[in-house]
Amino acid sequence: MTQENYEVQIINQEITDFDLNFKIIIIGDSGVGKSCLSLRATKNVFENLYSPTIGFEFMTFFIKVDNKAIKLQIWDTCGQEIYRSLISSFYISSSLAIVVYSIDNEDSFNNLDFWLNEIRSKANPDIGIILIGNKADLDNKRKVTKETAQEYCDNNQIKVFMETSAKTGDNAQNIFIEAAKMLYEQHMKSLDRPSRPESLTSLVSRESNQSTNLNIMTSDPEEKPRKKRCCK
Repeated sequence: MTQENYEVQIINQEITDFDLNFKIIIIGDSGVGKSCLSLRATKNVFENLYSPTIGFEFMTFFIKVDNKAIKLQIWDTCGQEIYRSLISSFYISSSLAIVVYSIDNEDSFNNLDFWLNEIRSKANPDIGIILIGNKADLDNKRKVTKETAQEYCDNNQIKVFMETSAKTGDNAQNIFIEAAKMLYEQHMKSLDRPSRPESLTSLVSRESNQSTNLNIMTSDPEEKPRKKRCCK
């Protein structure tokens, strides 16, 4: 968790009058539960069946940190290798990356090196990183211990790590609470710097209240989505 004890308050409605606006990208292997976790955090919904993410899904999370209203633009990305080239262009403008693995899938944990390399080679060097071990409700099928994940964070300079469950909702909203705190702290520190990261500078003005036109592909027009059991 972040060290600063900021006063936070979740805003349970969409607002247009906010002080800060940050873009967050969620990445990780396919099937680790990125979409289910985002839905649980933003809409308190858990779906047993879902259409696999194709391209991106967009969600928002509103929160106050030290009485500053913050809008988090959450870009939930697909994990399939065939679509990874689409993700690359979104790294550079993101202020924070949430990397997700599943505690019952050792391969998804072993692939974290790939995702960190993607972030650090393509994103702004000041991007924040949060590591999430999802499907904590499957503790009886656990393949990755908390200690192993924490050691990975320590070795890779990742300051925030937590385990979550989309099924139970455990820690789902806390992901974005910690994200907002990290970004607010980074924003405040950057005010004193002569050169600020573009990912912070371009998103904090009042002009960013206007909608941005982006091409978002969330379904495959050539193929009817196949329903699968939702990843927890």
